[in-house]
Amino acid sequence: MRLIIMGAPGAGKGTQAPGIAAHYGIPAISTGDIFRSNVKQKTELGLQVEAIMAAGDYVPDELTEQIVADRLDQDDAAPGFLLDGFPRTLHQVAALDDYLAAHDHQLDAVLSLTVDSEALIQRLLKRAQLEGRADDTEETIRHRMEVYERDTEPLLDHYRDRGLLVEVDGDGQVAEVAERAVAALDGVAGA
Repeated sequence: MRLIIMGAPGAGKGTQAPGIAAHYGIPAISTGDIFRSNVKQKTELGLQVEAIMAAGDYVPDELTEQIVADRLDQDDAAPGFLLDGFPRTLHQVAALDDYLAAHDHQLDAVLSLTVDSEALIQRLLKRAQLEGRADDTEETIRHRMEVYERDTEPLLDHYRDRGLLVEVDGDGQVAEVAERAVAALDGVAGA
């Protein structure tokens, strides 16, 4: 299976992605995790993206696209993958489409977790306290929501038009959301 998981910041993508990926025997690939790891290790990439992420903005398309392509070239992604945090712009959609076409692959589904925006803000503030994430201030969270709505929500319409979008209610207990997500994706896989 070749999947994308989407949703606003705090919708549960990072929580749900590992279980969904394990269900299908594919790697969960999170661009946010890749970026945060590089920031922590103070790599060249980390130094480039640290200020961008702290402001709540997206890392430039070309840089993100190269990182994802390099990750998808690794052996464990050959049978499939679950992308979390990519694509976030129509430019990145085109880059992913080009990558997949060059490797004679296509997406199976795009899972969208839907959650009320005010509930998301509260989730992210709680996560900031629990994990000590400096990029999760209320101001930054609200900015990220605005950036998401402006830049990423159009992707949902794009994938809906292509018949790939699978929307799942992301509100509730983690296990409940996971059950709904896998059931919806199994329905696509069996189609």
